[in-house]
Amino acid sequence: MNLHDVSSLFRRFVFRASRMLWALFPGGRISAFGRRKGKIGMILIVNLNRQPQRLRRTLRELSRFNTCEDLPLTSIARRMAAIDARDGRAIAATADVDPTYLLGDQLYVQPDARLEECFGANEPLRMTRQEVAVARSHIESWKMIAEGSHGHVLVLEDDVWFTRGAASLIDAGWRAASKRCANRGGPHLLYLSYSDAGGTVERADVCQALFRPIRGLWFLSGYVLSREGASTLLRSMPVVGPVDMWINRRFKELGALALSLPAIKQRLDGGSDNSYSILPYLARAGIVDANILEVPERAVAGPIISWTACRDQEGVPMALSMLGFRVRVFDGDEDVIQESELMVLLQTFDALVDVPLSKDAFHAAIKHPGVKFVLETNAVIPPRLELSCIPLSRTAFLPDDEESEVLWQPLCSLLGLAPPIHAFPIGAPRKLRIFRDDRSVVEPIVSTDCARSSSMDDSPWALIPKGGWQESQTSPKTPRDYALISRAAMTAATPLFRSSVGTFPGNQAGFDPEGMTYSDEGAHLALTKVTARGRPYRSGSFATVNSFAHGRFEAEIKAARGSGLVTGFFLYRDCPRQEIDIELTGDDPHRMLVNVYFNPGDEGVAIGFGYRGSPCRIELGFDATQDYHLYAIEWRPGLISWSVDDKVVHQRVGWDPTPLPHLPMHLNANLWAPRSEELAGRLDESVLPATASFRNVSIWRIQGE
Repeated sequence: MNLHDVSSLFRRFVFRASRMLWALFPGGRISAFGRRKGKIGMILIVNLNRQPQRLRRTLRELSRFNTCEDLPLTSIARRMAAIDARDGRAIAATADVDPTYLLGDQLYVQPDARLEECFGANEPLRMTRQEVAVARSHIESWKMIAEGSHGHVLVLEDDVWFTRGAASLIDAGWRAASKRCANRGGPHLLYLSYSDAGGTVERADVCQALFRPIRGLWFLSGYVLSREGASTLLRSMPVVGPVDMWINRRFKELGALALSLPAIKQRLDGGSDNSYSILPYLARAGIVDANILEVPERAVAGPIISWTACRDQEGVPMALSMLGFRVRVFDGDEDVIQESELMVLLQTFDALVDVPLSKDAFHAAIKHPGVKFVLETNAVIPPRLELSCIPLSRTAFLPDDEESEVLWQPLCSLLGLAPPIHAFPIGAPRKLRIFRDDRSVVEPIVSTDCARSSSMDDSPWALIPKGGWQESQTSPKTPRDYALISRAAMTAATPLFRSSVGTFPGNQAGFDPEGMTYSDEGAHLALTKVTARGRPYRSGSFATVNSFAHGRFEAEIKAARGSGLVTGFFLYRDCPRQEIDIELTGDDPHRMLVNVYFNPGDEGVAIGFGYRGSPCRIELGFDATQDYHLYAIEWRPGLISWSVDDKVVHQRVGWDPTPLPHLPMHLNANLWAPRSEELAGRLDESVLPATASFRNVSIWRIQGE
């Protein structure tokens, strides 16, 4: 399980340069390897078909060393095709892997009181597609070893390098392991590469060259497995959870051993392809920062012009967005786009879908060597345009096929991009107007400050030029076609809401049921200097049990006062992450901060960038901490409105500056203390305990939906 932070560009460059330099020098003989009896007779390199450069790099590393017969290690190396997480059939349900495991399995390998307090050992987790693929890749290698003729085989992942002194470390370890296990023909499992699980590894029978691990080793980057050891692992299947975690449970029966120091390590000059099921839990418990993932780059394979079959669900625009393109979709009733307008559009957007081009603009796009075309089967193309003019070499034709791999292949081949792990999207309904550019410039509703002190998203799904963003404003609208779903006075516990437990990255407080109380005045969330969930402060939070689509969400709120405090009322979802915020900061109680986060994908797609959003501060004209006021979020297809005391104070439309969230979300409320002083200032402990109060929370649906 490789959760290390990917190093900086400079560090990657230094690492790669050093490896290129070391490649000029021979590594020496490793007598543990060879075709003789009692040696490691084969090296199995687990490598994806689509990553030949990794295989070449690994072979180059192996070529520095010789076997006991003075032949290069490459002479006994063999490639084994890894299971690709992008192949849905390869990771389908199998008796080899049980993708559901418990948090207690993670805690067995790496105990952490904070994680257990937040979720409990019986919390169920589900492996990601990548974790299933990694497990199945190792299982296939075990099958090959069990059925093969070699007594011992080194299994190598293809992103490794041999440390300085690796030859002597491996030889000393192999001699010691062979002596310890002489009665059974050598070790059944010997780790040459591993990571100590947060310093919690349990060692026994330690000597200068080896130790016997009880538990606490991550990584299966380089390990020696005997034929008998492979058979033992196969008899113990299914693998339950990530394979490097599961194998810790097998240490005793295998008599596992590990070198005193790793002789093989993972390279630092490339990001991991893996996606880890434990990461969201580590982030929510505050053990890792949710921002450890780099913001995805805006795709540079465009520009793209696409025509679709204009189905009810818009899969192609969503697919292009998932690939990192800024996509604008047209409905067909817009004015014809002339050549000059097309060039301007392509300076802002990477892909135009169902665009009503004029003949001149169409021919200009064809003449432009960088423009690529994407056509669905039965695409609806303006009748004035001649399809036969489109160059086939720059065109992808998407078949009318439900298999996601079939749909990704021509699109990604044309663009020179790797297909995403996720299935080709069904897409959002056309009526939700995702990726429409509904911006218009009118007089502002009220004076706003676009949170110049706050960093903003630099993701592919935001139209934020560097140096700040000034939002366009729409005409004030106060639609009233709503039907009340539920209302809670919040003077007592209600089945509509549950008290939240846990926390999230950047929050100094842990949420706990004891941080929430009720009175005739409503629900009170109190932030106190009491340790909770591994954080120095305790607070309260609640959320709806059910998720909701478009509607109106309102509450009467009296915000907490004091520097470093944030009272939140917001809609939120994960996979993909989307959010619509109201935040009242205790250091600036006369203003309200609003925010939107967007990530593309269908329900369940684990895309979660956009940790900054596009915040704006709105002047309230009163002190939000002195009394209750009515705050509302109105979320409709193509429009989000924020209201205070029934007056619209701010609105967002499509691409202002992001597409709008389109999937159901839970309504949340909380009081929290950000680690960063940028949002609300330094936390002033003299104001603690501090309380935010909520009452008369109402949820309305849009009639007719």
